[in-house]
Parts: sequence; structure tokens; C-alpha cells
Amino acid sequence: MQDDGIKLHIGGATSKEGWRVLNIVPGPHVDYVGNCNDLSFLPDNACTEIYASHVLEHLGYNGEIAAALKGMHRVLKPGGRLRVSVPDLMTLCQLFVQPDMPTQARWELMRMMYGGRLDEHDVHTSGLTDKFLSILLRQAGFQRIARVGEFLEFHDTNLLRFAGQLISLNMEAFK
Repeated sequence: MQDDGIKLHIGGATSKEGWRVLNIVPGPHVDYVGNCNDLSFLPDNACTEIYASHVLEHLGYNGEIAAALKGMHRVLKPGGRLRVSVPDLMTLCQLFVQPDMPTQARWELMRMMYGGRLDEHDVHTSGLTDKFLSILLRQAGFQRIARVGEFLEFHDTNLLRFAGQLISLNMEAFK
């Protein structure tokens, strides 16, 4: 992978040297204000890397996620890497149905599935599993798709554990 290009952090809550942040909510750390399903402000092959943690679940499964992934593929340079983290619907469901799970814990799990509703953007409209996300990535043109452990680049929701279990589905794919 080449080093000459943008490292784009979609949905980033803080700035980090070497990275540019795209967020739907303006802030001092935000370089680009907008939605991840419209990367038209970037030319083809502009990015060496894209990182998006707990972003895709906010998009609709009826084509919105697919369009966003195609846009990400377009702006990545050949060989560029996409790292994406979403709530793992399979893990959350398995935790939710455990017979001894307390009601308050189930409430928190439900919020992880559907969004915390802390603001107008904190709503989840899709649930993803490794199979669903792999298919969507492949259809967008990505290769070498793999489920990976925690992403340590950013200390964000990709690291979240509940009842000792990682609740994020972390995947890596290349253009």
C-alpha cells in the first residue's frame, strides 16, 4: 500500500495526527462535515486507508450500506485498506437470549442493537453479521476480506466488551 494519500476516519470523535475526520456532526476535530454515503468531495483513489467504527449500522440495508461501501472503494487507492467495525448482531443476540441475563443488561444490549438514541444521529437501521458484511464488501469490489480482532489504532467502540465479550464485528478489506 502506498503512503501518499488521505487516511480517512469516518465518524471520528477525536483528531489524530495523519488522519482526516469525516463526521456528520461538525466539531473542532472534524475536517469534512457530511455523511459517509456521499464521498463525492473526494476524487477517485484519494485515500490509502479508511477507518469507520460503528458507522455502517446507521445506514439502511436497502442499498444505503452498499452504496456507501462502493463510495469507499472508489476513493481508496489500489491496495488501500478499509477497516470497519459494527455491532455484531449475532453476538448481541446470543448475549440477549442468555436465560440468566438481567433485565437491565438486556436493556443495554437492545440499545447496542438499535442505537443509544443520545442524539438524532444515534439510531441504528441495520444489523450486520460477518456473513452479511462480507457479502456487501465483496459486492462493492473489496478483496482479502477478513474478520479481525480489535483495532488498536483508535480507542473507540470497536473495543467495547459486554459481559466480557467483544460486541463489535471488526473486519478488514482491501481494494
